[in-house]
Amino acid sequence: MTKVKICGLSTPETITTAITHGTDFIGLVFYPPSPRHVEIEVAKYLASQIPDEIKIVGLFVNPDNQTLQEVLNEVPLSMIQLHGSETPERVQEIKENFNLPIIKALAIETPDDLEKTKEYERIVDWFLFDAKPTTLPGGNGEAFDWTIMKDFQSNTPWFLAGGLTPENVSKALKITNAPAVDVSSGVEGAPGLKDMQKIRSFISAVKQA
Repeated sequence: MTKVKICGLSTPETITTAITHGTDFIGLVFYPPSPRHVEIEVAKYLASQIPDEIKIVGLFVNPDNQTLQEVLNEVPLSMIQLHGSETPERVQEIKENFNLPIIKALAIETPDDLEKTKEYERIVDWFLFDAKPTTLPGGNGEAFDWTIMKDFQSNTPWFLAGGLTPENVSKALKITNAPAVDVSSGVEGAPGLKDMQKIRSFISAVKQA
């Protein structure tokens, strides 16, 4: 069964909807320029509503150790998602310092971009493949050519992300056989504002694919 991550949640109502309909991961964004950014106190409250069996993922972009520590002091993250230009050395340092599983996001535009996985595969616990950003990293609603992933093989599990919606996720899964999918803007009515019906529809589409 393909796993589902709903990213950029920021209200109790959308958290409840995602949980009720069977998400496996919930993403909280700690990146102030993003319309999905949540303050630490809000994230702490939201996390208190999430059952233990659902992974709480904190999304960061090129974070320093102080930022990570401030969040982790208050929010019981299950995993750290690094969505910036973090080097393998920096990812290793974060993993050693904070002792949490790491998701490393990589921007994909051509098949050659998948070569980057070799630099990180011994360090990270998951990859997340997203479209190359034109503005902010992540949450831009832009897809890349999914056929690039058609024959991709990795011992490291991975999420397909970028431009996924309730309407196209079945097609994306047929092409890629992704073990997990990640959605943010594809279940929104406006940037940063999640639509509960779209969340329900997205999770349902993945489970039926």
